[in-house]
Amino acid sequence: MRSALRITLASAIVAAALAPALASAQAKDGYLTDTAGGVVKAPGAGVCVRTSQWTPALAIAECDPDLVKKPAPQKAKAAAPQKAAPKKAEAKPKPKKPAMLNVEQKVELQGMEFDKAEMTPGNKEDLDKFLAALGKATKARGPVALGAVIVTGHTDRIGTLKHNMKLSERRAITVKDYIVSKGVDQKLIFWEGKGPKQPIPVTKFCDNKMKRKQLIECLAPNRRVTVEVVGRAQNLAKPKAAAKKPAAKKPAK
Repeated sequence: MRSALRITLASAIVAAALAPALASAQAKDGYLTDTAGGVVKAPGAGVCVRTSQWTPALAIAECDPDLVKKPAPQKAKAAAPQKAAPKKAEAKPKPKKPAMLNVEQKVELQGMEFDKAEMTPGNKEDLDKFLAALGKATKARGPVALGAVIVTGHTDRIGTLKHNMKLSERRAITVKDYIVSKGVDQKLIFWEGKGPKQPIPVTKFCDNKMKRKQLIECLAPNRRVTVEVVGRAQNLAKPKAAAKKPAAKKPAK
């Protein structure tokens, strides 16, 4: 063991053995040192030579590192308290978008005079009511935002196809212009003429053998302009309450 190899000045035998090497040595701080101040070590063992004054309190790290008190660890400086990060303002919930409805409505302006493109007073009244209703809210929906207005002119079957196609277009244009005069953007209006190609079903009973005046009167519903509106409106209908399930009957005792 290392401690067994340590040699003290009190041991006469060791002192005699080291006498030549220690001729110029001196005792200092518990260890024998040479003239240069270095600690004298036993030959072959490399162990520092202690003096009789040596105590553990005089131990040095070079010779007795296990006995040297290690410096107490420095206390870490208390870290400065970190400032709490400012709380982020809670994001306000986005308002729910109102439920919307697709609206498709149509009105038939029938009974235009034979071979003419002008609207009758009844046609204007019907169209005015139709447009006004679109702008008013109901229990089911809000006012309608127009997306497109389709105006289609029609004629009866009397006359040539070429003549009736042009007549139906003139009727469509007449109604289109009237709708624009009510404040509807003409960019939203699409018009066309169908001539006699889409007759009202009931007029199939109008026999061509009828007298001309009777036939013209019978075919009057075909002399018309159809106005169709496509748009969007807010859904105002209240959701239906879920039906309550009947309570389960208790079994009879």
